[in-house]
Amino acid sequence: MDKLFVKRGTPATASLEGEAAALRWLAEAEPAGGMPVVEVVSATPFELVERRIDAGAPSAQAAERVGRALAMTHAAGAPWWGAPPTGWTGSYAIDDSRTPTVDERQSPQSWGAFFAEWRIMPYVRQARDAGAFGRDEASFFERVAGRVASGAYDAPQPGLLAASGTAVARIHGDLWSGNLLWDADPSNSVGAVLIDPMAHGGHAETDLAMLALFGCPHLERIIAAYDEASPLAEGWRDRVRLHQLAPLLHHCALFGRSYVPSAMEAARRYA
Repeated sequence: MDKLFVKRGTPATASLEGEAAALRWLAEAEPAGGMPVVEVVSATPFELVERRIDAGAPSAQAAERVGRALAMTHAAGAPWWGAPPTGWTGSYAIDDSRTPTVDERQSPQSWGAFFAEWRIMPYVRQARDAGAFGRDEASFFERVAGRVASGAYDAPQPGLLAASGTAVARIHGDLWSGNLLWDADPSNSVGAVLIDPMAHGGHAETDLAMLALFGCPHLERIIAAYDEASPLAEGWRDRVRLHQLAPLLHHCALFGRSYVPSAMEAARRYA
């Protein structure tokens, strides 16, 4: 009998069917060599059933395969900045974290405008309203968002996307190391699986920066293999902290002032 994992929730304005759509959207890249994605068995607004993954041990060899496969997933592309999974409209929630999906009619024309409006400022307002930021701190992050929106830090997508003329990557969106499961199943040729996405159309560098935020086994091997398969744009390391700013601001909104110093440090170089 197959082992299953069941996730239940009662989101007020979102549906676990949205998370299922995100998993299926990412899985569309698998036949072309993209990252394996946990299999959706069934989904309702309040219950998501997946095949259970037997945890394996990370290895340098698997990390290299992850880097190459993630590059292929990103290269599957998305039709616009903030695009939701195909066939899904509106937002969806992952553990009460709202996914930054954008209707095509509202989608900005550049990454900077998207990231500022849909990834930075919602969390700045949420953190300010929760009392995590004072007036000066909120104003500081607003200035940073303005610089980002101006296009000062816009950069080309990695090589596979750039070569195909695809402006927007298909990204996991919340790719911290806990959402990259090392898989013990020998039939998994990559050795790892993606779970719990906040999938949307974004910049590929966002996923790589998120892997670095809380640490990931063999991260440098992942990055090197990714860069070999789909070369990263010049200066990508200088943009890592910018791409990490959204999750840091989200943590400020959720957990209060303990994350404010980290968010301030990440943002200063982009002010």
